[in-house]
Amino acid sequence: MESKSKSTGRFILGKQSSLAPDHGSNAGDDSEFGVPPDIDANIRLMYLANEGDLDGMLELIDSGVDVNFKDIDGRTALHVAACQGVPGAVELLLERGAMVDMEDRWGSTPLADAIHYKKHEVIKLLEKHGAKLQMQIVPMHVKSRRDIPEYEIDPSELDFTNSVQITKGTFHMATWRGVHVAVKRLDEDVITDEDKVKAFRDELALLQQIRHPNVVQFLGAVTQSSPMMIITEYLPKGDLRAFLKRKGALRPLLTVTFGLDIARGMNYLHEHKPQSIIHRDLEPSNILRDDSGHLKVADFGLSKLLNMTKPVKEDRPLVCEDNACRYVAPEVYLNEEYDTKVDVFSFALILQEMIEGCMPFNTKEDNEVPKSYAAKERPPFRAPLKRYPYGLKELIVQCWSENPADRPTCSEIIERLTYIQNHIVQKQRWKMTALRCFHNIETIWRKDRSNNPSSRSTRSTSSNF
Repeated sequence: MESKSKSTGRFILGKQSSLAPDHGSNAGDDSEFGVPPDIDANIRLMYLANEGDLDGMLELIDSGVDVNFKDIDGRTALHVAACQGVPGAVELLLERGAMVDMEDRWGSTPLADAIHYKKHEVIKLLEKHGAKLQMQIVPMHVKSRRDIPEYEIDPSELDFTNSVQITKGTFHMATWRGVHVAVKRLDEDVITDEDKVKAFRDELALLQQIRHPNVVQFLGAVTQSSPMMIITEYLPKGDLRAFLKRKGALRPLLTVTFGLDIARGMNYLHEHKPQSIIHRDLEPSNILRDDSGHLKVADFGLSKLLNMTKPVKEDRPLVCEDNACRYVAPEVYLNEEYDTKVDVFSFALILQEMIEGCMPFNTKEDNEVPKSYAAKERPPFRAPLKRYPYGLKELIVQCWSENPADRPTCSEIIERLTYIQNHIVQKQRWKMTALRCFHNIETIWRKDRSNNPSSRSTRSTSSNF
């Protein structure tokens, strides 16, 4: 029988540790040479795990080989099976007592290796058996300090003392170098979710490119440790959702002023070069108020870069989770191709909500609203017509047109809202002028009356006839 003594050998074929500092020749494709002859039984188990030879592995384990044996790099057979993505080998080792969170010399666990090599079935299997991601394992970790991005923020500089959740999702307020900031965290328990990690990367890539008065300002990120975070400016007045909940229906002039803020931010994104940016999640919770009361577009977690010659399509159908789906265009819900006009559809609903004082289809359940849009229904206009001055209602109706091509661009929306705003302001000036004139006439009359008593008696005498 082969030796069962402890060996100081190294497993040298197959994929290497995800945290090894130098991915050399070991890190390539799987070996084509099979198990080397005359090799220690403990190392042989690692080779068999690499090849997925379950019968050979079972025979060795039954003969007394230690399933938790480590080579000189601290790697176990479970590390190897996880790297190679062999669910059967992983399951067998775990059933026979393999330790699920064993670390190699670089601090990498089987789960970290499986994540690095994108072995999704193995990831789920390891997590099912209680594997936990180590804090230092992050998807955007670089191999050299020279590669650390210039926007990287030291997480120790972020102070979450007395931190509170702001807006929706994972946003929290923190202090960074004496300044309040907003922090969006990708927690450890979702780092294995490839979709969420991709959304984090995409949002980070977008935020680095954009700078506009009506778009929230990117300050930096934490990408070299866990939890990963995106840091943006903190706007203490909160989001538009909270403002509408507190104020209800807004005056037409404030509605148009807010609409212009949103439209200007969205126009900047849509006209962005070399690729347009589709927000795809434009709704009141993602629109923030700054110190002056103006609005800024925020949260680019679902945003898309758009080559104007080719529309976008979602990888999978929309799943409604909260009232954000009340603002989603029907082409997104129907999993059709779409472009920047989905944001125009969302904008129309926000504009109407500011006048009406309630969410779109507020009597329907969240998941029923997209179905209504797909059936060509639109929220009713209940407010008096005078609250929709100078073509505002017509603009809303055009913005939520069934055919995206019939919806105006944000540039056109800005032009039309500016026209409406000017008319409202002009009308208010006329009213103020008229009030001043009336006040001046009344003041002159009262003054004349007090200075000329005979005029009072004359009027009194004449009134007797």
